[in-house]
Amino acid sequence: MQIAIVGDTHMPKGSRSLPARCLELIAASDAVIHTGDFTGLETVDLIAGIGPPVVAVHGNVDHADVVERLPATVTFEPESGVRLAVIHDAGPSRGRLERMRARFPDAAAVLFGHSHIPLHERSPQGRFEIFNPGSPTERRRSPRHSMGIADVEAGSIRLRHVDLG
Repeated sequence: MQIAIVGDTHMPKGSRSLPARCLELIAASDAVIHTGDFTGLETVDLIAGIGPPVVAVHGNVDHADVVERLPATVTFEPESGVRLAVIHDAGPSRGRLERMRARFPDAAAVLFGHSHIPLHERSPQGRFEIFNPGSPTERRRSPRHSMGIADVEAGSIRLRHVDLG
């Protein structure tokens, strides 16, 4: 199972749109996770309209209609034995891995956004991960636009970033 992971799309805003490669990867995936900050409900509907089922949370700059539709956190199991948690803001970098592990003790990984900076960190034992896909539309301090892919198979997960240029 392949899951596309995006966040911090901040659309609509000017002529901003999702990069073609991002759209291709979403369409080719079995599911999509959005880590919040869609901004407008039309962006929620745009991503949902691509096809794969969407699991999403609202972010701190989302309009009220997005906040009404989406939860602040969600956990789900795309495959038996792999539980994922999604939250927009995982807090300060110091202690983040341990804090997310304590907040979501049954999750194999926590996917989050907010900073727009791609991040992938694993616990020393390798049994827990945190992952920020970056942003496909607003890179801020990151050198490139990015998103993530999760490959889930046989009760395990492999997370990776995709450089969108």
